Amino acid sequence: MKKLVILGAGSAGTMMANKMRKDLDDDWSITLIDKDNVHYYQPGYLFVPFDINKPQEIRRSRREFIKPGIDFVISELTNVDWEKQEVSTATEGKFKYDILVMATGCDIRPDEIEGLEAGWGNDIYGYYRFNDCQELGRALKKFKGGKLVVNIAEMPIKCPVAPLEFAFLADWYFHQRGIRDEVEMEFVTPLAGAFTKPVATRVLTDACGDKNIKITPNFALASVDHTKKVIQAYDGSEVDYDMLVSIPPNFGAQVMIDSGLADPMGYIPVDKHTLQPEGQENVWVLGDGTDVPTSKAGAVAHFQGDVLH
Repeated sequence: MKKLVILGAGSAGTMMANKMRKDLDDDWSITLIDKDNVHYYQPGYLFVPFDINKPQEIRRSRREFIKPGIDFVISELTNVDWEKQEVSTATEGKFKYDILVMATGCDIRPDEIEGLEAGWGNDIYGYYRFNDCQELGRALKKFKGGKLVVNIAEMPIKCPVAPLEFAFLADWYFHQRGIRDEVEMEFVTPLAGAFTKPVATRVLTDACGDKNIKITPNFALASVDHTKKVIQAYDGSEVDYDMLVSIPPNFGAQVMIDSGLADPMGYIPVDKHTLQPEGQENVWVLGDGTDVPTSKAGAVAHFQGDVLH
């Protein structure tokens, strides 16, 4: 029997497993591996802090979305060996493959910025994880006024427009509470403007102006001092805050770095046309864990899956 192994049961991995189970005959086994059985609807993280979505609405069992005939293995990955065509897990042993699809995603790394992790939860919050978005919601409810700073540490990040969406939602939220006049808002970004593309940047800059949200561009975050409530750039410039909503560096899976397959940020280099690593004829990578120059978003993973399929 031939073996298709898929790493990661997020949007990209689950879609590929379901597509291939429909197309492949019984001569093929399909094994889908992930560390847990919890699927998070990640776009919902943005709305939980404002009570637009409830936490229970954005969390489901992964098994709900996996078609029959797919072997779902729950275990941490510990190594991927392209030469041996073998994947190792922490608790379920090793898996040989004939074809490997890698969709292990990316995650935030507050520890990559000096002082950021030490201040996390102490007037520093985020929304890129399930627990974090709930903590942020609780903090926003207690916020009576002052300076709210939304900061992107560096690119790339998941869903590049999400930080601006958060700022606009926060503007609406403070209006709803009747305290918008008591809140100063500043959007601090490493980009040259509000967004990545010129036309969108012009439109979004105007929108920020209309909402009285200051944009501070070209800010390359070096460190955070949570005791002084200041973020500092490499050029020495500083921005103070009362509440910091942080978008930390996004890294690919650590196991890909440890396996020697990824760049220093954990992203796996692939041909952007084929989604294959150089010299690997039976390996494909899709989703947030690649170095493809596209947005890291579920929609991108969806269309990558369609192309690969």
